[in-house]
This record gives sequence, C-alpha cells and structure tokens, in this order.
Amino acid sequence: MQLSLLSVRELIVIIAGYLLGCFSTGYYLVRLRTGQDIRQIGSGSAGGTNVGRLLGTTGFALTMLGDLLKGTAAIGIAFYFGLRPRAIPLVVLAVVAGHILPIQLGFRGGKGLATALGAMLVFDYRLATVLVALTGLVGVLSRQFTISLMVVIAAAPVFAANMGHTPTEALGLAMVALLIVIAHRTNILTALKGTRSQPHKSK
Repeated sequence: MQLSLLSVRELIVIIAGYLLGCFSTGYYLVRLRTGQDIRQIGSGSAGGTNVGRLLGTTGFALTMLGDLLKGTAAIGIAFYFGLRPRAIPLVVLAVVAGHILPIQLGFRGGKGLATALGAMLVFDYRLATVLVALTGLVGVLSRQFTISLMVVIAAAPVFAANMGHTPTEALGLAMVALLIVIAHRTNILTALKGTRSQPHKSK
C-alpha cells in the first residue's frame, strides 16, 4: 500500500479515478435543470436522495445511475490497464474520495454509497451482491436502514477476506468503509438519537 510499491501507471490511474469521482452527477444535474446549488438545499448533500427531493424520482434515478457508473468506469479502467490487485482498492478509494470530496466544488460532494457500489460491482460482483443483500436483510430486521448500512459497510473488509481477497485488498476496502462512515456521520447520529428516543415516545 506504500506509494513506493506503486508503478507510475498505477499512480496515474488512481489520480484519474479521483478526478472521475469529482464529477458530481447530482450537482451538475440540478445546476442544469434549475440553476441552483443542491448543496444549499435540503440536507446539503449532492447525492441522489437530496436531488430526489428537488427533482423527483427521475432526478434521483439519474443521479444514482451517474454516480454508480463513474464507480464502475474507474475500476473498469484499472482492470483495462492491468493494475495489480494491491492497487485496485486504492482506485476504489480514490473514486469514492472524489465523489465525497470533489476538488472543484470545495471538497463538498455526496456521500459515496452509489459510487462505492458501482466500483464494487466491477471489483467483485459477488462481494457487492452479498453486501446489498445483507444490508436489505438487516435493514428490514432493525428498521434502521442507515445504521444497518453502516454496519454492513464496516464489515465489508471481513467479508472480502473470507471471500479470498488478500489482506492488502481488505485493508484498502477498510479505508473506503471508513471514508463512507465519516461522510455519513450526521445521518448515523440522527438515526441513533431516533433509536434512543423511541422508548420515551411509547410511554
């Protein structure tokens, strides 16, 4: 994972992945449709959920699709140029970081879930399928989708290791998971407060 262990080609692809991630689908879609800055509306996120509040189902779907595709494109490029397994998770990290922290938007973007999913679908579709299915299951059982999603994301490196990925790959995915959890910290705190307040409401 040290930079000295990466080739020039791998560094270029990692940087390209970050720049690709910086293309904020929701931000530019809202700018095009309304002239507004989506980060000044609703939750302040440039992600699909917030865009959907303003542009409806179509806006939500287009944003999610665009964010997912840039994740798949980044890892597709990495595989096309024959990056070694230890470099691939860094490309995942780079494209997700670009989505969350786009340089041209003052490092204020979305929260990375759709982009991470798109990247994971190419990185290992089996792992992506397991994570999506487990998120749905835990969400139904707990009725706390945000918290269940964060738990599953945090566990992703463990699943990766058990599915044959190297410790280096698992470590890279752990870094991605940490970044996404940090990006969702407000949502997590809100969900936790809601969970704690439920017993009081029932009295």
